[in-house]
Amino acid sequence: MAERSARAQLTDKTAPPRTGAATGASKPMSDFATVVLAVAAAAGAWAARPLPLVAAAAVAGAGVALRRPLVLCLGAALLTSTLAARSWAGLHPPGQGRWSGRTTLVDDPERVTGALRVIVRVGGKRVEAWARGPSARALDDRLAGERVWLEGHVQALSPEVRARLAPRHVGARFAVERVGGWAPGATASRLANGIRRTLLAGAASLPPDRRALFAGFVLGDDRDEPADVADDFKASGLTHLLVVSGENVAFVLGLFGPLLRRMGLRGRLVVGLVVLALFGVVTRWEPSVLRAEAMAALVLVAAAAGRPASTLRLLALGVTGLLLVDPLLVRSVGFVLSVGACAGIAVLGRPLARALPGPRPLASALGVTLAAQAAVAPVLVTVFGGVPLATVPANLLAVPAAGPLTAWGMSGGLAAGLVGGTAARVVHLPTSLLLAWVATVARHAAAAPLGRLQGAHLGALAATAAVAAALRRRSLLVGGCAAVAAVAVVPALSAGAVSGQEVSPGARLWRHSGATVLVVDGARSAPALLGALRAKSVRRLDVVVVTRPGPAAAALVAPVVRRFPPRLLLAPTGSPVPGATVAHEGATVAVGPIEVSVEADHPRLVVRVSGPGGSPPPAPTPPPPG
Repeated sequence: MAERSARAQLTDKTAPPRTGAATGASKPMSDFATVVLAVAAAAGAWAARPLPLVAAAAVAGAGVALRRPLVLCLGAALLTSTLAARSWAGLHPPGQGRWSGRTTLVDDPERVTGALRVIVRVGGKRVEAWARGPSARALDDRLAGERVWLEGHVQALSPEVRARLAPRHVGARFAVERVGGWAPGATASRLANGIRRTLLAGAASLPPDRRALFAGFVLGDDRDEPADVADDFKASGLTHLLVVSGENVAFVLGLFGPLLRRMGLRGRLVVGLVVLALFGVVTRWEPSVLRAEAMAALVLVAAAAGRPASTLRLLALGVTGLLLVDPLLVRSVGFVLSVGACAGIAVLGRPLARALPGPRPLASALGVTLAAQAAVAPVLVTVFGGVPLATVPANLLAVPAAGPLTAWGMSGGLAAGLVGGTAARVVHLPTSLLLAWVATVARHAAAAPLGRLQGAHLGALAATAAVAAALRRRSLLVGGCAAVAAVAVVPALSAGAVSGQEVSPGARLWRHSGATVLVVDGARSAPALLGALRAKSVRRLDVVVVTRPGPAAAALVAPVVRRFPPRLLLAPTGSPVPGATVAHEGATVAVGPIEVSVEADHPRLVVRVSGPGGSPPPAPTPPPPG
């Protein structure tokens, strides 16, 4: 019924009646056809096969001219395929070896394990620049769009790194040796960076962890989030709150609502598109921003043309347009999750809300949450290993605070940044309270022993839902609850004895009879280590051994210690890890059936962990020299 209504609204009633095939050809594409169009464009972009561009464009043009949806879908697939192939072919270094000159920063610099990473444009190509020491400090305060003089070496990427960085069009790596002067950049970048700096200056009175969350909620900037806080949001399924989405875009347009309502349709369209473009520059055109802004732009165009469209139609057309502009977006996990969540809400949100019992506001909120999670579950299972069961209650508790937090953070945040001082602290009192609430929900939801849905669980739930739906609604709810309860028991049943298991490169875990020992020897990063421990359903650590001295090792293990306060923390002499006990050669620690023996204490610790019965599990990999 809704589809027929949308068709009636979108049909050109001024055209004279036609008959036969011409009548079908004159009708606009249905919502279903636009979805097929988006799927075809995504399939072509994923395939990335080189085809003649003129031929692909001719097929797409014929589909538009003849108004044949199948021909248009084929043309879109051919176009995105050949454009994706060309994009892949362009991912190569601008030349290897020494390079110096003025570059433009594509994104904001990010600190990663003692270094600084930023994407810059060199010779018309995007490269991933890495800086350390004085060079990193010189780049730390710069922002995207600014121009900086750099000197260093350009080198090609390995195939694995190239595939990982492809969605960002990065084709080389740049080792920065020296940083020179800088310039503000283009007018749009200056204005956008001024807004960002004003918002962040107003939040300076907030504690560091809440200030980092504020940047995530308002700007989608997660660079300064502590690793344990970021892991809380991942484990509770609340990471989507820390990226800019349609809610942020809608609020920005709402701010300009009084001005837009005073204009004609054409002026409203132009000013609205300018506002969207500026907001995109401020939020760095992240994948979720692109999806939200594409849909918002189509809403403005549809309103100006007097041809309203459904959410699903807007999403499909927006995805198709974005993939034609940048076909490598199809390989961006953030883009896929954003599109999937929006599609799930558009298709399943209302039906689920109607099927759920209880008060309508609660049923509606629960329906939206379940719809979004159901749509993105296959991606979460494939990429991240599972869907946390805590995500449903966590979203029900946290999402109601996200809207006011975003709205007040953007409007009040600008005012706080302009006035500063005590006034800014007062302005941000509501912001602080809302951030504290959301962070508390994330922390407790992450700590809840509910487990995660994995591939087998999703299959069982899908089968249960299909059978129950064939019977009656009540059976669907009872069967779903029973399946969820069964899934929640799986992690507890599967968390048996694990001996000497490498949970992350440079970190090994021993578990037996409730005792848990973790040995950390230069793991890749704190977020990766926390994620690996979460994936192994670790809830406590009895002994943590840090084998390396120095601040880098301390920074690596600090979030792990905050998340899992151990009974004993061992570190080498001179280690700056707070609360650590210095381990000396010959020392032995027994934790249940597990025994930790220190075999050397200089320059770093060498430990041997023995399992029950005197049978030692595999020893940690010896550290590399130096």
